[in-house]
Amino acid sequence: MSIEWLVRIATEYWPMFVRGARMTLLLATVGTIVGFFIGLLVGAVRTVPREGGLIRRVLLWIVDAVLAVYVEVFRGTPMIVQAMVIYYGSAIALGLHMDKLTAALFIVSVNTGAYMAEIVRGGIVSIDKGQFEAAQAIGMNHWQTMLYVILPQVVRNILPATGNEFVINIKDTSVLNVISVTELFFQGKSVAGGNFRYFETFLVISAIYLILTFTVTRILRYIERKLDGPEHFIPYANQMQVQTPEDILRKKRNAVGY
Repeated sequence: MSIEWLVRIATEYWPMFVRGARMTLLLATVGTIVGFFIGLLVGAVRTVPREGGLIRRVLLWIVDAVLAVYVEVFRGTPMIVQAMVIYYGSAIALGLHMDKLTAALFIVSVNTGAYMAEIVRGGIVSIDKGQFEAAQAIGMNHWQTMLYVILPQVVRNILPATGNEFVINIKDTSVLNVISVTELFFQGKSVAGGNFRYFETFLVISAIYLILTFTVTRILRYIERKLDGPEHFIPYANQMQVQTPEDILRKKRNAVGY
């Protein structure tokens, strides 16, 4: 390893590294956000109680089966294979020529959505059943219960897992170089292919990935602490609860003119 080459690579090729890091963050951020909402929707749909008439139960069974296939397929296959099938396979089989960035965002989003769907479903199942029953007792249907009672609690509970998916996406976007998306790993390959200093080049790339994941992790930990609230707080109380007997006696004396 040459220190001179490390410095030279970092100083000469930093614009390419910055462009690659921006693309990596774009893919990871958009993919995680869209995948999060996909997971919320899929998780909520898969927990709909199968009640009512025969047609409703059959429709719910079909929808659940389709969503289960989606989750199993995208959780059970590597993202690099999904990228090849969706980008190149769709062009060959369906004549659908997708833009590389659009294809990359779609791939990361649906892949993340499959993982988030199971995370959300687990979060919903972990909520006490009494809360479902209480919501139904005051006239809420399933979707109102989910929107106003269950999902706000689920979102907080799954925040660490969502942050973990974000960090994983930052690293896993490197596989999208197979469809020529100019993310950080692709830029590193381009630099190393020009100077043949693979060790030094990818050492710089590794440092950039570490900086990105460490920064995102610290930000997410800060958000979690803010959502948790202060460790020590004084609950609100009405005026009579915080008055001492001396305060009450003093007010009575003032009222009668003593």
